[in-house]
Formats: sequence, C-alpha cells, structure tokens
Amino acid sequence: MVVQLDAVRRLLRRLLTSEVDLFVASVIIVVAVLLGVLVARVLGGLLTDAGVPDEVEGTLFERTAQRLGTSTVKLVSRLSGLFVIAVGTVFALQAAGIVNAGLLTEGLTDLIPRLFIAALVVITGLVVGDKAELVVGERLRSVKLPEANALPLLVKYSVFYIAALVALGQLGVATAALLVLLGAYVFGLVFIGGLAFKEMLSSAAAGIYLVLKEPYTIGDEVVIDGQQGIVQEVDVFVTRIESDGREFVVPNRQVFETGVVRMRN
Repeated sequence: MVVQLDAVRRLLRRLLTSEVDLFVASVIIVVAVLLGVLVARVLGGLLTDAGVPDEVEGTLFERTAQRLGTSTVKLVSRLSGLFVIAVGTVFALQAAGIVNAGLLTEGLTDLIPRLFIAALVVITGLVVGDKAELVVGERLRSVKLPEANALPLLVKYSVFYIAALVALGQLGVATAALLVLLGAYVFGLVFIGGLAFKEMLSSAAAGIYLVLKEPYTIGDEVVIDGQQGIVQEVDVFVTRIESDGREFVVPNRQVFETGVVRMRN
C-alpha cells in the first residue's frame, strides 16, 4: 500500500512538473513572438526614417522584392523579428525539457546567430552591389569607351563575392580557405582587369594630365586625329569637340597618340 502511494505521488509530481514546464515554455514562446513583432516594427520604422528605402530604390534586389510583394526594409526587419522568435523558441524547448542544456549551449545558440548574420550579410551585399552598379554606371554614362560598360558589373560582382565570403565565414568555412579565395580573386581582378581596361586606364592617365596642364580648354579650336572643331568638354576619359553641328568624342589616349593642333585666331 505504501509503495503504491509513493508511486502515485511520483506520478503526480511528474505531471505537475511537466505542466509547469509546458506553461513556462508557452509563456516564453508568446513573449518571443510579441518581442519579435515589436523588433520587426521598430527596426522597420528606424530603417525607413534613416532613408533606406530611397537608397535602395531602383536596385535589382529591391525590384525583385517588390515583385514578391515585399521590400528590402521589410525583409531585414522581418528577418530580425524571426531571429528573436527563433531564439525564444529554443529557450522554450529547453524549458519544456525537449532540448537539453548542453545542446542548447553548444549547438543552437551558436548556429542561429550565425545564420542570422550570414543572411543579413547576403542581403546587404546584394543591395550594396546593385546600388554600386547604378552609381558607377551613372558616373560613367558620359564615358564613350567600350570598357566603361563592363566596369559597373565588375564592381557589382566584386561586392557580391566579398559578401559571399563573409557569409561563408559566418557559417564556419575555414578562414584560410576564404583568404586563399579572396587572394585569388584580387589577383585575377588586377591581372585581367589591367588587360581588359588597359585603354581605359591610359585614357584616364592622359585625361588627368590634360586637366592639370590644360594644353587646350573649352572654347579652343583644335584638330585631333584629323577632326577639327571647338572643344566643348574635357573630362578624365574623353575630349568632346563640335564642328558643323556634329560632336566628336575623342578618347584622351588618342590625343597623346596622334597629338593635338590648337588653331590660333
């Protein structure tokens, strides 16, 4: 009889303990959900007030997000909210006895922040890369050189590549391997870029000399490589001359190669 009473007491104690644990776990999940929603809303408001929507407007990532019915700001804020909810869920599982403390400490608490940071880095890299492409393309729009069209894409994918390396580092990829990949990329970028943009770089060097020394200025009548006209603009890459309603765009390297004749009135 005594043994049976002890068994009943132990059973009741386990049931009560389980109910308390489940109640605590439920409270933790509810608090985590509420806190996650609050974080998402507050962060979304802060990003909007900081002008992030205007900065990412027109980027490929933002246009893709809008086609999916969302935006960059919403994605980042919701991702932050989900991170809070995920952390709260892990603690709730521990409180309910489903996940032991060792696994919580060594596994999930380390993995979840890494996943969050990696996702945030990828999103930031995509947005910054798209924005960099737009900015560089806008700056080089007036440059009438074939090589200039490839430079915005090169900048864009360089940002993507660096963001991918950082994200992989957060996911535990060996740092040494990432450094080797980064070194190989930089070497290839310098070597291949130097060959591909040789003429553009020579035009830029010549343009800097022309801007500083001013062998001719706007309004001068010149002859460059057989083209005679009035100088309309001199920038780092090209010289624009106009004659009889026609505009000639001459790469600055060509000025050095063929020489320039300045007509005197």
